Amino acid sequence: MQSEFAERAVPWVASLALLLIWEIGCTLFNVPEFVLPKPTVVLAALVQWAGPIWFHASHTLITTVLGFAISVGAGVLIGIAVGSSRLAYRGFYPMLVGFNSIPKVAIVLVIWFGIGVVPAVLTAFLMSFFPIAVNVATGLATVEPEMEDVLRSLGAKPRDIILKVGLPRALPYFFASLKVAITLAFVGSVISESIASNRGIGTLMVQAASDFRIALVFAGLVVTAVMGIAMYASFAMLELRTTHWATRRMDFDADD
Repeated sequence: MQSEFAERAVPWVASLALLLIWEIGCTLFNVPEFVLPKPTVVLAALVQWAGPIWFHASHTLITTVLGFAISVGAGVLIGIAVGSSRLAYRGFYPMLVGFNSIPKVAIVLVIWFGIGVVPAVLTAFLMSFFPIAVNVATGLATVEPEMEDVLRSLGAKPRDIILKVGLPRALPYFFASLKVAITLAFVGSVISESIASNRGIGTLMVQAASDFRIALVFAGLVVTAVMGIAMYASFAMLELRTTHWATRRMDFDADD
């Protein structure tokens, strides 16, 4: 029990230590607030601007979840199509890597789709699609050829091999990609909102920066980080309960 409590307390202790160092450093070196506000100043901005922050944060959360949901559906389908065949894996995997190497410039989406929700959703989708598709394809492609041969000799069809062996084998890869993709989706949404929207955390930070309210900018960053951590933790807990057979002791694991 003590070790379990210590493991759960470490992230909180580390976060508090970082905030304390930040606060003391800004005080000792007399750092101007327009350069780097103290954590207490950021907290005051969170309280003072709680209403507008919630208004913009809710929009960012909705657009991020929408784009992420689309990326999950598309990523799983394309990952299955690419990973189910070794020929397809060798042919299309480089194309996925090349697509991910292209900068997802939100301004291009603005030219095609204008401003508002659509560019933010699409940017979140483009940012989070690649990890899901690649990890699902990799999970399917790593099924041992010997196991496939045995299953075929027992009369299994290619679809049976994918559904009963390939997809369960790819689940750890899939959940690992979800934890990475959701954080990238938040990045995509905020980038798009800072360029092509009149609502969202990105818009809030741009407006606050133009008025030199740097504490409000950091408040927006904190809120985005909290939402990302919450979504990450949700997927980590779901991963533990879904693929407990494949996971080692992790942050959310409890002693049996």
